[in-house]
Amino acid sequence: DGAADAPDGWEEFHDLLDGRSGDHDGPDVGAEDGMSINYTSGTTGQPKPVRHKHRWMRAFELVNGPYWWDVTADDDLSDELLWATTGTGWAKWFWSPVGVGLTTGATQLLYDGEFDPDAFLSIMAEEGVTRLCAVPTQYRMFLQTDLDDYDLNLRAALSAGEPLNREPIERIEEAFGVTPRDGYGQTETVALVTNYPGIDVKPGSMGKPTPGLGTTIIDGDEAEVDVGDIGEIAVPVGNPGIFDGYFEKPDLDERTFGGEYYRTGDLASRDEDGYFFFEGRADDIIISAGYRIGPFEVEDALVTHEAVAEAAAVASPHEERGDVVKAYVVLAEGYEPSDDLAERIQSFTKEETAPYKYPRRVEFVDELPKTSSGKIRRIELREREERQFGA
Repeated sequence: DGAADAPDGWEEFHDLLDGRSGDHDGPDVGAEDGMSINYTSGTTGQPKPVRHKHRWMRAFELVNGPYWWDVTADDDLSDELLWATTGTGWAKWFWSPVGVGLTTGATQLLYDGEFDPDAFLSIMAEEGVTRLCAVPTQYRMFLQTDLDDYDLNLRAALSAGEPLNREPIERIEEAFGVTPRDGYGQTETVALVTNYPGIDVKPGSMGKPTPGLGTTIIDGDEAEVDVGDIGEIAVPVGNPGIFDGYFEKPDLDERTFGGEYYRTGDLASRDEDGYFFFEGRADDIIISAGYRIGPFEVEDALVTHEAVAEAAAVASPHEERGDVVKAYVVLAEGYEPSDDLAERIQSFTKEETAPYKYPRRVEFVDELPKTSSGKIRRIELREREERQFGA
């Protein structure tokens, strides 16, 4: 309501509009015109240039706003403050401050400082953040603080980037009275699968297909897989919620759009209630003695052990089994690596999942390799295993 209310160094937006013409003689832009090139985070190789049309913005308004952030342009957003904690160079930042902010009018908090769990929780409390979207690594690091020290007014807590484990969901819900809602999408898409408002959250699940997009799980012949079976997450080609191709990469376009579906390269299963469960990238699946093992289920069990702060599960070559599960483990504060601790973690994981899924090899590390957006680069760990145990 005037420049006097603006923070020091800032000007009120509406004051800048006073006396300005409402006419604009810029170029006409349609839904099918090119809008942006966004790069993937490169979890399986080099980042790919993703080309989007202006229709993608409309998809943000109709999908990511109501089914992800639970806001629309028709809502009273005067007391809302949304914060997507990702760095400004990541496509997830484009998803939220740009896509949802511009299309709904919701105020977004922008902060480009390094992540520190106490600092971020303090910012949320001081600035009055009402809706948060963070990556699983950040949620897990929040748990290393005293959550009772922070008085937050969260109405929604979202997670994206990789699946969110059970413990952060339960601890955040207990501390702040809001249940973190996991979701799934890519640089190439909008939010394809979410724990959208109105459905129950199943810990470990990314939710259900977002209404209107036709997201499903298919096999190699593009047939939908049965309940409980692992397949590839896919969405019909031509859907306005997906990208227009890879910039100057016709070979990738041909593979990507050659059938009826855009195949995401991510694997999932579906339960009898229609909830999707992430199983990993197609390259991440571990085949051991004929069993197909998704890394996330192993990691989910590992991080529930009190000694484990972070973990990654990858295939490690084995002469008899083809591959075995190898766990890279970052220990929680106060724990030291030892053979005894490795055995206890193995036994714990065997009880939490199934005997054939436990990590037969365990290595303690100081940190896991990650992309700039916080996703674990399992490809680096697999290559390391190939060098050590491969033929």
